[in-house]
Amino acid sequence: MSRLSLFNSPLLLGFDQFERTLDRVAKAGAEGYPPYNIEQVSDYRLRITLAVAGFTLDDLDIQLEDNQLTIRGKQKDDPARVYLYRGIAARQFQRSFILAEGIEVAGATLDNGLLSIDLDRPRVETQIRTVPIRKGSAENEARVSIDTHKESGRHDVGRTVKQEQ
Repeated sequence: MSRLSLFNSPLLLGFDQFERTLDRVAKAGAEGYPPYNIEQVSDYRLRITLAVAGFTLDDLDIQLEDNQLTIRGKQKDDPARVYLYRGIAARQFQRSFILAEGIEVAGATLDNGLLSIDLDRPRVETQIRTVPIRKGSAENEARVSIDTHKESGRHDVGRTVKQEQ
């Protein structure tokens, strides 16, 4: 049985990465531990706060890979301790968040059992560009070539005109 795509419209071009991200989020599931908050601190800053009581800086790890922010926590058992009753388990967790393109991790702090991760949202500038329309003729054939400059990350659109003889 084939899967029905949400983006199966000819009007939605180039959304395959977005669809893969939605699939990844759906597979992540609804894990309940640790509980977290996401708050908007300012117009361009977000903060994720996780309740990680009992975890130290050495027990926590934060990684960012391909716009996926992953927080891992693993407590180590102290073999020297003898418990008569153990109601607080040494547990581990992994919590992932998919970040939008351009969101940067500004930093993280651990204070009173709360791990706060600050995220900076980029300021988006609206760009309007007019694309000229040229009249085509049988004598001239216009081709558009796109040169990618990997160092600068910018794209230049150049026009080459081929004369028919």
